[in-house]
Amino acid sequence: MASAITTLAADAPTLSAANTGFMLICSALVMLMTPGLAFFYGGMVRVKSSLNMLMMSFISLGIVTILWVLYGFSLAFGTDSGSLIGWNSDYVGLSGIGITELWDGYTIPVYVFAVFQLMFAVITPALISGALADRVKFSAWALFTVLWVTVVYFPVAHWVWGAGGWLFELGVIDFAGGTAVHINAGAAALGVILVIGKRVGFKKDPMRPHSLPLVMLGAGLLWFGWFGFNAGSWLGNDDGVGAVMFVNTQVATAAAMLAWLAYEKLRHGSFTTLGAASGAVAGLVAITPAGGAVSPLGAIAVGVIAGVLCAMAVGLKYKFGYDDSLDVVGVHLVGGVAGSLLVGLFATGGVQSDVAGLFYGGGLEQLGKQAIGVFSVLAYSLVASALLAFLLDKTIGMRVSEDVEVAGIDQVEHAETAYDFSGAGGGAASRSTAAPAPSAASKKVDA
Repeated sequence: MASAITTLAADAPTLSAANTGFMLICSALVMLMTPGLAFFYGGMVRVKSSLNMLMMSFISLGIVTILWVLYGFSLAFGTDSGSLIGWNSDYVGLSGIGITELWDGYTIPVYVFAVFQLMFAVITPALISGALADRVKFSAWALFTVLWVTVVYFPVAHWVWGAGGWLFELGVIDFAGGTAVHINAGAAALGVILVIGKRVGFKKDPMRPHSLPLVMLGAGLLWFGWFGFNAGSWLGNDDGVGAVMFVNTQVATAAAMLAWLAYEKLRHGSFTTLGAASGAVAGLVAITPAGGAVSPLGAIAVGVIAGVLCAMAVGLKYKFGYDDSLDVVGVHLVGGVAGSLLVGLFATGGVQSDVAGLFYGGGLEQLGKQAIGVFSVLAYSLVASALLAFLLDKTIGMRVSEDVEVAGIDQVEHAETAYDFSGAGGGAASRSTAAPAPSAASKKVDA
């Protein structure tokens, strides 16, 4: 008996300084993705609503962090209840956790796992905001974020990653968030825009990005941060799986960018910077669920397929008449669905698990499990998000007035503008101590 106890003690995980440091760095990288997303989205909108777009991402860093500490971590990763939700009173306020207490079977502290998963929770509602550009009250968006992460994100995270969650127990493979993050956010975006309607001038007025350099900067920050998002999701790299995920993240992203640009050239005749940035993000989205199950060659296939599918999907909003401002549905929903389903085709059975996909002799079983995960999360998030948006729209109102939308949401909601050109130029006018009052004509131009 004594020898058995000694063996168990020897086999028990001990805190790894290397893995702990690695995961803290990964957490910081994932945090950087939210400001990166803010720049990516902020550059894609018109100048009059760019600050609002930035703030819709940044506010998530504040709101979701507090909710995660108070009860979100407990709901997502606490002891399972009915395969639908978790709860652990020690996780409420993160008050009952020892500073060296290890996360379930791993070599990192619970605090490190909690902060890593927090960053996933932060960026997911921020992803939704891109579909709602130009037209949503900031206060309504903040309240929607509170309700959405509570009702949708925390439970879905438990389904997918929580011990006892029903999709986790079913065997759905989602390495880093194809279902819980991207399909979840993309379906939510579709549900909300179906409730709040189109922007003024949709399909009539030009709504071009005001700063493509900002878009490229944001895409670069997302690409950089995504290595922490994906490689960190193995919670260490003692067996090399995280390294494979790192490589596959780079490979799939590159393939998707090239595929999007090739499609764009054939379809529209140009290679655009917006296409390059969007293609890269599509590849990042698609490899997120699949990268721990496929080989680098499989990652190329995932990237190419996602790049083409997402490039095709962004035009569906004009065909079907839903106003997905910044293509959240076309990139995150479609990319997340593609990446999650492709696990069932390209899983080699030799990386994160021994589960093989159809092309590696595994049959259709895993593809079926992936489909259940994809469409259950899609349906739940779509319906729940639409109901939340409908509730808010009928109570406090989700949309700004038409006049505010036309004039620019930044001035009304934030009392600021993104760029101040009042001091630009030279000559006598710039040296004047008092600027003349603006004329009625100039006011119209400014608006």
